[in-house]
Amino acid sequence: MSNKQKILIVDDDEHIAELISLYLNKECYETRMVHDGNSAVDVFNEFKPDLILLDLMLPGIDGYQVCREIRKDNNTPIIILSAKSETFDKVLGLELGADDYIIKPFDSKELIARVKAVLRRTTPVADAAQEVKEYVEYPGLVVNLSNYEVIYNGISVSMAPKEIELLYFLASSPNQVFTREQLLDHIWGYEYVGDTRTVDVHVKRIREKIADSDTWSLATVWGIGYKFDVKK
Repeated sequence: MSNKQKILIVDDDEHIAELISLYLNKECYETRMVHDGNSAVDVFNEFKPDLILLDLMLPGIDGYQVCREIRKDNNTPIIILSAKSETFDKVLGLELGADDYIIKPFDSKELIARVKAVLRRTTPVADAAQEVKEYVEYPGLVVNLSNYEVIYNGISVSMAPKEIELLYFLASSPNQVFTREQLLDHIWGYEYVGDTRTVDVHVKRIREKIADSDTWSLATVWGIGYKFDVKK
């Protein structure tokens, strides 16, 4: 049984898919390639990858629909690889649940760095010495970063890893205001080449899954950013 992390590459350009696979194999990842949207969903269920690299322009169902199908009941991290560079396309991809968005053509070193960064954030630490409970708790809400779980009113809520990290970061510093730039740096890292709207998209998705309570809220500070507001 291989202990390698598995990555599913979904791209209709076989040459690009093979090149990406070569880069990842050199980094000791196990890869599988598919070249159309319908096969992507089927192979995902069979291969059970740790991460998906997903092109948008695909035969059959497109990458957006693939993302929708996977996000119905699975939080496996998704990095979109696309030649579409418009802000609308990036925001739509993130709203559908993608964890990152890389524009083609891309540098192989940047791709590997992004893959490693996403997997670091989403892979549980097995080392018992590092099993430090990282969670915050408020009435009706528990955000546990050690196992990437959010409990809202006693029920486990399905959230993408970035949503959990963002909620945990804000809830760990109640009533402290953070700018979008600060949140982008803390959650996505200084190496992330992205738009501050990324933060807005993830806050919007969090708000769709949990509602503010009488004692706490995920508040917008207009013109600045966000804070986790706790009533004293």
